[in-house]
Amino acid sequence: MHNVEVWLGTLPPETIYLIVGLVIGLESMGIPLPGEIALVSASLLASTGLTSPWGVAIAASAGAIIGDSVGYAIGRRGGRTLLERLGRRFPHHMGPPQLAHAERMFARWGVWAVFFGRFVALLRILAGPLSGALHVPYRKFLIANASGGLVWAFGTTFLLYHLGRAAERWLKDLSWAALALAVAFGVASTVWLKRRARRAAGAEDGSVPIGGVSEVEPAAAPAAARTRHETVG
Repeated sequence: MHNVEVWLGTLPPETIYLIVGLVIGLESMGIPLPGEIALVSASLLASTGLTSPWGVAIAASAGAIIGDSVGYAIGRRGGRTLLERLGRRFPHHMGPPQLAHAERMFARWGVWAVFFGRFVALLRILAGPLSGALHVPYRKFLIANASGGLVWAFGTTFLLYHLGRAAERWLKDLSWAALALAVAFGVASTVWLKRRARRAAGAEDGSVPIGGVSEVEPAAAPAAARTRHETVG
C-alpha cells in the first residue's frame, strides 16, 4: 500500500480522484482490484494537503454506486452462468467457495448484504453482479447500494484524514517511543478484530463454532458417562 501511496503522490489531485473512482468502480462491477487500498492511500494523501478529502470521498462514492449498478445490470443479464465463468477466471476471489459464501450472506441478510457488503472485500466485488443474478428489485438494491457506498467512502476518507492530521500534530509533541507504542496498539487491535471476523465467518459456515466451543462437545458427555457406567458394570 505504501508504494501505491507514493505513486499517487506524484500525480495531480484531479488524476488521483479519477483513479480512485475508476478502480473502485471496476472493483464494484466484479473485477478484483484493490479499491480499498486506493481509497486508503488517497485519504492519507488528503491528510498531507495534497488532495481534498471531499474530492476523494465524492470520487470513491461515485465509483462505488455507479460500479455496483453496472455490476447489477451485468449480473441480471448474464445470470449465475456469468458468475461461474468469472469464478473460473478469478478462482481465488470469485471461485465456487466464495460465491457460495456470498449467496449464504444474501439468503440470511437479504438486501442488507449489499449495504454491509461494501465493508467486506468479498462482497464488495460480488454484491452488484450477484444482486442482479438473484433478481433483487433494483430500487431496493439502489437504496442499499447508495447508502453503503456513501457511508463507506465518506466514513473511511474522513476517518483517515483526521487520524493523519492528528498523527502529524502528535509527532511534534510526543516522543518516538510513545509513537511506537501507539502503532503497536493499533496493529494489535487490527489483528484481534480480523481474528474475530474470521471466527464469525467460520461460525456462519458452520466450520468454526462461536466462542471457540465445539457444538459436538455436549454430545460427547453422555457418551463418556455411558462408557464409565459400562466399565463399572
